[in-house]
Amino acid sequence: MDRWFLLIATLLAAIGGTWGMISVHRGTRSHWTVAWMVAVMLCQFGFLSVRGQLRTACPLHDLGEMLVFLAWSLTLFYLLIGPAYRISLLGVFSAPLVFVLQSGALISGLFTVSPQRDPSPNLFHSLHSATSVLAYGALALAGVAGIMFLVLDRQLKVHRLKSGLFRNLPPAHQLLVSLERLLWLGSGLLTLGIVAGFLMPRSTPLHSHLIVAMAVWVGYAALLAVKTLRGLTGRKLALAAVAMFILSLVVFARV
Repeated sequence: MDRWFLLIATLLAAIGGTWGMISVHRGTRSHWTVAWMVAVMLCQFGFLSVRGQLRTACPLHDLGEMLVFLAWSLTLFYLLIGPAYRISLLGVFSAPLVFVLQSGALISGLFTVSPQRDPSPNLFHSLHSATSVLAYGALALAGVAGIMFLVLDRQLKVHRLKSGLFRNLPPAHQLLVSLERLLWLGSGLLTLGIVAGFLMPRSTPLHSHLIVAMAVWVGYAALLAVKTLRGLTGRKLALAAVAMFILSLVVFARV
């Protein structure tokens, strides 16, 4: 059952992204983007619910579950941020990333076919895992907003002002506002995740993924500090948001 939920969610993400790009190419704005992404999120929630019941804990015990949780978090923040700031095209850019993450989770061996129940679920462990991956969802969406800004900036430089993509992209200021707020939100959630990580009971030194998460937090904190105290151009902030998210994926490689 869980695999079917994931398969349907992946197909919906592919359809939603493709439909949105076709609409953009025609010079129109797809009003179905939000509907497609809502359907994707419901299927993701179905997958995570089934896995959570099987594990009797937060379904973040293997790489496959983490990738799906990250895709769900990305979808959730898009639905919260995109319509609120009238950035429906954010879904068109987000859908391919959701598709890639979920396709990765479907690869054989990335998630346990028959997960075992967690014999001793710990509140702080679940809080650490959930808030950390939620943070990456917000930071991933900040990276997507950064890519959108860079595309818009490129369109302006080459004077492609009549293309369908340019006409559908939101104003640069709107993109930068949502990007910065997503960076603050992601950093705040990552802070909670790290604090919960320190509160987890342990008999060994700090896990490597917690150390890397702290390094990622320092990087984002430094970026926000520079933006707040000295200021950054929109292009530099967008490039930094994209680069930081790509580098932060090292955390998943170290789990």
